[in-house]
Amino acid sequence: MEKTNCQTKQTTSPRSPFLLKIVQGALIGLGAVLPGISGGVLCVVFGIYQTVMELLADPIHHFKTHVPKLIPIGIGGVIGFMGIANLLSVLLERYPAPSVCVFIGLISGMLPSLYREAGEKGKSKHDFKATLISMVITFVLLISLQIFSIEIQPGFFAYIFCGVCLALSVIVPGMSFSTLLMPLGLYTPFVSGIGHMDFSILFPAGLGALATVILLSRLINRLFERYYSIAFHAIIGVVIAATILIIPFSSFLESKTALLINICCLGAGGIASLLLDRFNQRYSV
Repeated sequence: MEKTNCQTKQTTSPRSPFLLKIVQGALIGLGAVLPGISGGVLCVVFGIYQTVMELLADPIHHFKTHVPKLIPIGIGGVIGFMGIANLLSVLLERYPAPSVCVFIGLISGMLPSLYREAGEKGKSKHDFKATLISMVITFVLLISLQIFSIEIQPGFFAYIFCGVCLALSVIVPGMSFSTLLMPLGLYTPFVSGIGHMDFSILFPAGLGALATVILLSRLINRLFERYYSIAFHAIIGVVIAATILIIPFSSFLESKTALLINICCLGAGGIASLLLDRFNQRYSV
């Protein structure tokens, strides 16, 4: 009886109102484009990561069941990525630390729900190791990108690489494509090209993203099917490490006022995500 309830919850949760899903999609779109934030992390936070991966891995068999759930998320994602992101980019330029702190609060406040989701199919004795190892790998990878700053001239193959990074930011939670592209000098021209619908940028980026999805999504989906608990705890490690790395520590030390504002933003984001999680649970079956 307990197994049946778990399966029912997995296939039907969370049933949130259409507008709420659009808001979630907009935040995912924002997370995809804003520096240091991962759209994949927010997919995990909002409980749609596995649905997205199953659809990407086998779109033919999951089209009818998964696409209706993801339509409002997709609408919000486009709005966030191409519309609201322009507005928030101004906020990031003027108030970078408080803006990032809000997102950190949103992600941190959802960690309890991530651990709850990771245990949906039971626990494994290797869960803690998976979390720790993924945290270390993420720290090493992202810190190395910050240390070794190598710029690449924008061009056809460079934008294919941009598309690969964009797909990775969804498939691999914690991998922010902005974090990958900024050290290479490709972030600004790539985002500007997307905002202006420049097909000389969109076409090669689309090729790179499509190839990445085809090659990796099925592999990652199989990992979830066979090692659900271990894979999910590994993702939690990536989320924690990626979130720690975007904390604007220096801004906390600027003044007492800056410290208070950042703490309030962290608290506001955390409270908002906790309330959102409770709201989602009310609409779960």
